[in-house]
Amino acid sequence: MSVPLYEAKAELFRLLGHPVRIRVLELLQDGPKPVRELLAEIEVEPTGLSQHLAVLRRSGMVTAQREGATVVYALAGGRVAGLLRAARELLTEKLAGQSELLNELLADKAGTPSS
Repeated sequence: MSVPLYEAKAELFRLLGHPVRIRVLELLQDGPKPVRELLAEIEVEPTGLSQHLAVLRRSGMVTAQREGATVVYALAGGRVAGLLRAARELLTEKLAGQSELLNELLADKAGTPSS
């Protein structure tokens, strides 16, 4: 029995619903990185990072390649980076709207008529 598309999309967003996973994906946009570099950038215990990387790997969002004793992670493709860009654009629009509302509230508080 197949899963409805909306449920598959919800599962994708649940997968992305942790700040550590988002941060890993953001860091990997700059290119492949070994685990030690990811650990240096993210405030998380090594075991925690390992668990998040395993989730991202199983989901197909990242790939892992062993180079000697080091494991290097990379984004699985350009679509992942595109998804992160789209999220940034949505947040920018949302925050711009909040900034406009804040400016109106501040102007109203100061007694300045708003437009």
